[in-house]
Order: sequence, then C-alpha cells, then structure tokens
Amino acid sequence: MPSLKEIKTRLTSVNSTRKITSAMKMVASSKLHHAQQMIENMLPYETMLEHILKTFLASEADATTVFSVERPVKRVALLVFSSNSSLCGGFNANIIKMMQQVVAEYESLGKDNIVIYPVGRKVAEKAAKLGFKIGGDFTELADKPNVQQCIDLAHDLGEKFVRGEIDKVEMVYHHFKSAGSQILTRKTFLPIDLTSELSRDHERDLTSNIATLKAQEYLRKKGSQGQEDSEEAKPLNDNFIVEPDMSTVLTALIPKLAHLMIYTALLDSIASEHAARMVAMQTATDNADELLRQLNLQYNKSRQQAITNELLDIVGGSVNN
Repeated sequence: MPSLKEIKTRLTSVNSTRKITSAMKMVASSKLHHAQQMIENMLPYETMLEHILKTFLASEADATTVFSVERPVKRVALLVFSSNSSLCGGFNANIIKMMQQVVAEYESLGKDNIVIYPVGRKVAEKAAKLGFKIGGDFTELADKPNVQQCIDLAHDLGEKFVRGEIDKVEMVYHHFKSAGSQILTRKTFLPIDLTSELSRDHERDLTSNIATLKAQEYLRKKGSQGQEDSEEAKPLNDNFIVEPDMSTVLTALIPKLAHLMIYTALLDSIASEHAARMVAMQTATDNADELLRQLNLQYNKSRQQAITNELLDIVGGSVNN
C-alpha cells in the first residue's frame, strides 16, 4: 500500500491536471461558439448559391461547363482538413484514416499522380511521412480561416483542372452537425457533382455547444423527421432567364461556388475540432474527478489505518507497563 505522502503527491498532481483540462474545455467551448457564429453568418448564402447553380446546370440542357464534365481519372488531388494541435480525441486520427482509405482507392495511379493539399499540420506531417506530394502549406488556415486564401486555393485547383493537370479533386473533412456529432465526410470538389444537391446534409445545430445524451437523442429524432420530409419530390425550376449569356453567368457563379465550398468545409472542420476537443477535455475532467474521489478514499483509509496503528501501539505500551 502506498504511503500517505505518495497518495497526497498524486492527489496534487491529478488536481493540477484537472484544472488544466477544465480550463481547456472552457476555452474550446468559447472557440466553438465563435465558430458556430461564423458558420451561421455564411451558411445561408452558400447553401442558396449552391442550390441555384446546381439546379440551373441540371435543368438547362445547354448549360455545359468544363467544370462539370467528368473524364478518366489519371491524376487526383485530395484536399484534407485537420487541426494544427492535438488533444481533440480521435478527430485527427479519423481524418488520417479516411485519407489513407481514399489514397488506397487510387493506388493504381501511383504516388506520383496523387497530390495532397493538407489544411492542418497533423495531416501535413502524415502525408509527408507517407511520401506523397504536398500541394502547399496551408497550416495557417486551420487556426485562422481566411476567405482570400480559400479563393486563391480554389482558383489554383480550378486552373489545374482546366489545364488537365488534375482530373479529379476530392475533399475530406468533418461535417459539423452538433456539438456532440461530427460526421466524417468525403465530397467531390471537381468536377461539380450535380447529383449531390438533393442528398447533401445541410442540417446543423448551431444553437448549443453542450454535448449531452438528451441533445443527441433530440438530433436523431429531428434527423429522422427531416428524412421523412425530404422524401417528398421537389420539382426543379426550369424556367430560367439568362442575361447576358450562359457563358458569362457560369463564369461568374462557378468560382464563387468553388471557394465557398472550401470555406464551408474549413469552417465545418474548425467547429468540429473545437467540439471534439471540448468533449475530450470534459471526459478527461470527469475521469480526473473520479480518480480524485478514489484517491481521497484511499488517503482517508490509509490515514485511518495509521491512526489505528498508533493507538494500538499506545494501548499496547500501557498494558505492558
């Protein structure tokens, strides 16, 4: 049995760790609230623009663009979103695992024909360790989302796609559904996928940063109701008046949609990171509380045993005298 001094030292150590995890949980909760506000401010515009453009392309027979034409895949680019720091549960591990699964599907192309665009230090380090080509350094985006950098990245990928240097671009990120639910998502960025408009999940809970069983149960019920509502067919509006001409409209809308897709995925990933860190730190704090309870119980038992032994020694000495 450990001595009282050893137990007391461990109590002090665990209590210090608990203070750190509790503080990190509160910081992550504050950052999550800020990330939710950023998504809430941007999401309506992005969602409506994507719906208008994809409905327009799907309903107009002569609305063709080089960005929506599929071709044989000989060279692929993967835009993968992770975090710069750790202590966020399985957030980065899940992203890296899905990245490796996607890479395995394109293994026949060879490593020279697979380019990784890592947004976040964790996935950048893993991609470099695996020996893949890196498309650039985007670690700053994982901490400070910047619209202009997203526009530059979308422009760079679009130019390479038009020139034929890349035949397909896919994004791997966490879709933020709620504080307690982040969905690992794989989405085609280029060519534009017209079939994903009706099946894409736009549901997000941006009103709460509390991850509880009741909240998750509520979201599951709400999600099932949303699926029932989505089963009703919604006819496409095919009565478009195009001015000045089709090419000009597509040239203006497609770049906006491209950089908004990247920016949305970036905000989703950042919010998911903070939510995962908040849950992980809450779990660590709860574990520390349980460990402190056990150590206090053990300390009191040991202290009581020491007092009992001292009393027995005193009584034994008195009897002998």
